[in-house]
Amino acid sequence: MPAQPAARQSRAAVSLNSFFHPRTVAVVGASRKADGIGHRILLALLGSRFSGAIFPVNPHASEVAGLKAFPSLTAVPGPVDLAVIAVPPDVVLAVIDDCAAKQIQAVVLITAGFAETGASGMSLEQQLLEKVRRHRIRLIGPNCFGLMNLDPAVRLNATYTPAFPPAGRVAFASESGGFGLAVVTAAQRLNLGLSGFVSVGNHADVSVLDLLEYWEQDKSTDAILLYLETIVEPRRFRLIAGRVGRRKPIIVLKGGRTAAGQSAAGSHTAALATNETAVDALFTQCGVIRANTLDEFLALATGLSAQPMPHGRRVGILTNSGGPGVLCADSCVAEGLNLPQLSDPTQSALASFLPPTAALSNPVDVIGFATEDQHARAVETMLTADTLDALIIVHVSVRPEDNPPVAAGIVRGIRAARRTSGKQKPVYICWMAEGDLDRTFTMDGETIPTYPHPEIPARIINRALTYTTWRHQPTGQMPRYPDADLDNAKAICSKALSDHGPGWLTTQETRALLAAMQLPLAQGRIAATAEDAVKIAGEIGYPVAVKLASHTILHKTEIGGVRLNLAGEQAVRDAFEAIRARLAQEGKPDAMEGVLVQPMISDGVEVMAGMTRDPLFGPLIAFGLGGIHVEILGDVQFRLAPLTDRDAAEMVEKIKGHRLLQDYRGRPAADREAIEEVLLRLSRLVEEIPEISELDLNPIFALPAGQGCKIVDARIRVEKTSPAV
Repeated sequence: MPAQPAARQSRAAVSLNSFFHPRTVAVVGASRKADGIGHRILLALLGSRFSGAIFPVNPHASEVAGLKAFPSLTAVPGPVDLAVIAVPPDVVLAVIDDCAAKQIQAVVLITAGFAETGASGMSLEQQLLEKVRRHRIRLIGPNCFGLMNLDPAVRLNATYTPAFPPAGRVAFASESGGFGLAVVTAAQRLNLGLSGFVSVGNHADVSVLDLLEYWEQDKSTDAILLYLETIVEPRRFRLIAGRVGRRKPIIVLKGGRTAAGQSAAGSHTAALATNETAVDALFTQCGVIRANTLDEFLALATGLSAQPMPHGRRVGILTNSGGPGVLCADSCVAEGLNLPQLSDPTQSALASFLPPTAALSNPVDVIGFATEDQHARAVETMLTADTLDALIIVHVSVRPEDNPPVAAGIVRGIRAARRTSGKQKPVYICWMAEGDLDRTFTMDGETIPTYPHPEIPARIINRALTYTTWRHQPTGQMPRYPDADLDNAKAICSKALSDHGPGWLTTQETRALLAAMQLPLAQGRIAATAEDAVKIAGEIGYPVAVKLASHTILHKTEIGGVRLNLAGEQAVRDAFEAIRARLAQEGKPDAMEGVLVQPMISDGVEVMAGMTRDPLFGPLIAFGLGGIHVEILGDVQFRLAPLTDRDAAEMVEKIKGHRLLQDYRGRPAADREAIEEVLLRLSRLVEEIPEISELDLNPIFALPAGQGCKIVDARIRVEKTSPAV
């Protein structure tokens, strides 16, 4: 990781120090029952060999687990830095009063029975929150699993599991206690070193974002894992995660992607369902690496925390079996990675010690019975090759007795390459050795991640490259566009709401609003009669398009409301009358406000831009190919407002149809700068006017480079906004 300037710790981060570095811990509710949660927490603290003092609090016992017990917190001698509370919910508020009297500023509330249980629990949680805020106590929970600090100088396990992974440089926060336990247990099995773990429970006070700010400054943490079911503060998340992600990778597994998952999440966290399209946009904008499954989450955690980030897409594969090597190669290509041919000097070096039957291109197949020394030299040769940026090692067990020497050879080769090569490259191992699947590869403080399938490393390398590309890009700017008449735009929306209430703006209002923002509207005027339409067409010049002007009928083509390539007066007159007749036939004669007469635009590529306002995330802006393509192909990129110029550029670059915007089969490239400016002006518009609830610009004709673009059709919906509280 490149060195970053140290940032001043936030107040939130400073206030969390007592959670992770307590000198004394009191366990309130330390039961003598072996299956009691308080008892298990006490045993976990003892089992982790916590460096500080531990005080059980139990009014009905003089001793618990060999430690002197105290009847209350106030009876504990001396200061208490951290209180871990596991008592019934109806007792919690009284215990918080004792914490205040004892001047305890850090509380972990294990107890359930709060907001996750319904209205009465929500009321109790609100009382709890008011009390801790009044006493300036920071609270983790309620309904949580606890926390850990694995620093050898602290060794704090304030959870109710004896599992205690090795110390490392990965911090982990989970909104689910059960999921947190699963990952902590897996970390122990996979030798994934953790710096800290927090189960936030209902996050009534301390949130995931507070923890991000803490770990941002934590010198023991290089990467951050999050399991989330909600995004409570999307804007704050974007700000904090976007800043932290520039220094340390953030890997997120988010539950509740489906309606069933959202319902399940809400049932145990009292959380609101989130818009997954908006979540994806948010994560993209702030550089979050999203995992889709638990296996992928753990794979990314081990792969990105334990190894250097790759500097490029050139991957070498070293295997002792052709089939798995082929599968790994296919996966690399599918992930957009390159498998370059090895240089002649590298192949010659390999040929000097490998069997004559070995394959020396890429993948390199050392053959099933390659020795320890051959593996060591092959690994070193490939890791030091100038043509490779990363190495994947695929081993299939031929004979069980070969596994230990092969593993030793791999470690020797990596260690030798690390000593001699100035450029450190990531290494990933696919260890397909039945009966030896739990083998770990560690050396000189480095863990080499090991996976059961050859497809996994390719996915990790691609994700790592996506992240590093994002991290090294400029953050982007938000143009202000002083030429936009926002006051006029606001007045148009206010008047529309006053005149005809919430709903779609009229064609005239829509065009006036877009004009106020200096958005590039195609020329056109509204005609109330057939003769007006003919007159306007003559002034514009033939051929023209005639379109229904209506704020109640949205899909004009479905009702015959769009007539194109009209070349003369009679054609325009007939088009007007045909549209009017069709509306009368449909029983909607009053829906016609007139027609919009526009010049035909035949050049350029049809694209679209739109916006929908999510109740939690705010304006969500869309871009894709226009016309009917957007509905048929679904080739759309989404980002949250406000957009930066970097966001706008990425939206254009990342649609699958981007090739159509480049010079293609003799067609000139489209004016990308003009498209991006439309997106940025649109972002400014919907940020400034919260009454705009939905917007669709489709199609927009992207003209050849230097000629701009033209918005041909648009619709805008306005709603009354709630007054600020």
